[in-house]
Amino acid sequence: MSAVDAPEFPHPRAAGCPFGLSTGMRELVDLGPVAQVRSWGDSTPWVVTRHAEQKQLLGDPRLSADFSRPGFPSPVDPATAGGGHNDMSCVGMDDPEHARLRRMISGVFTIKRIEAMRPRVQAMADEFVDRMLAGPKPADLVQEFALPIPSLVISELLGVPYDDHEFFQTNSKTIVSSVATGDERRAAHGALADYLDDLVGRKASAPGDDLLSALADRVDRGELTRREASAMGVLLLLGGHETTANMITLGTLLLLEHPEQLAIVRDTDDPKVLRAAIEELLRYLSIVHLGRRRTALDDIEIGDRTIRAGDGVVLLGELANRDPDVFADPDVFDVGRDARAHLAFGAGTHHCVGQPLARMELQVVYPTLFRRIPTLRAAVDLDDIPFKHDAVIYGVHELPVTW
Repeated sequence: MSAVDAPEFPHPRAAGCPFGLSTGMRELVDLGPVAQVRSWGDSTPWVVTRHAEQKQLLGDPRLSADFSRPGFPSPVDPATAGGGHNDMSCVGMDDPEHARLRRMISGVFTIKRIEAMRPRVQAMADEFVDRMLAGPKPADLVQEFALPIPSLVISELLGVPYDDHEFFQTNSKTIVSSVATGDERRAAHGALADYLDDLVGRKASAPGDDLLSALADRVDRGELTRREASAMGVLLLLGGHETTANMITLGTLLLLEHPEQLAIVRDTDDPKVLRAAIEELLRYLSIVHLGRRRTALDDIEIGDRTIRAGDGVVLLGELANRDPDVFADPDVFDVGRDARAHLAFGAGTHHCVGQPLARMELQVVYPTLFRRIPTLRAAVDLDDIPFKHDAVIYGVHELPVTW
């Protein structure tokens, strides 16, 4: 198939099927594991649809994550975005710089340190359930539960005042919007960067027991520039609450639609059963949309295709996580399956550094919510719920619930 005849991409999620794949996405699979598409303007990036090829390429140093490289496939339409990419610290860098910066934060996200936070996260979940039960019905699960918990968790971890949560939530929402203009995104990113830069400066003078204080210390010792520290702060603040908040809400709605699966999550006392359920939720929902994007540094032979140096590459995790060669009956939501091979957090050197924290939070919030409010239900029909078709991180804008 020539680039001229290639199918258009991206595809909107199918209406009336908020948890499924669009017809266009399914048709990409039929083109093979690697296929060329027509995207914004005249760009013709490659999309990678299968699990094996994605895992191979995510570990291939011949693919660059650098946003600034020519040929990098934009996740939004450059005609309306105004071009350019925000500085997102190590997420948009290649090794060795990526590895150098990543090492400075990875120690915070070890399993041991994250597990030590579990009692505190449990207390938060109980507190916000208490508040919701004491408030009016219906309640918006997003604002009353799903968004404040990860926002408070990442605020305490970083050393960001939670009193500023409306500021950073609003700007984060603009950054991940697929319909905001480039000027709007840059302004939101700039506001967060300035805010974090000021915090880093204050931590240098009055350090605390938090990650921003540790980064400020590295700045003082010359191991990190202040811009690098603030950019890393933006990345962690945004990633630490946006993705988890959307997973909490969307996962809650999915479980409400599958009461037999919900009962397993609610009633189990076996940590292994709960962990398996969380992995299946991550696999099935695959909330990071529009793919992980890269640029080829050299020619890469994969399957019967040749990705040329300078070509853009889009690795579609939502398709990898529905690959029947890896997951039997992949369109079936089954919390009892072994879903650990999913690519919800990516793979290779750029896999999500905060995944232990996200997993722990999800292991706490779902059973807490359903045990504390066993009659929880959506207060509106599924068709009336505003899903985030306008964002690169999928979820819902609001979820009215009652009990």
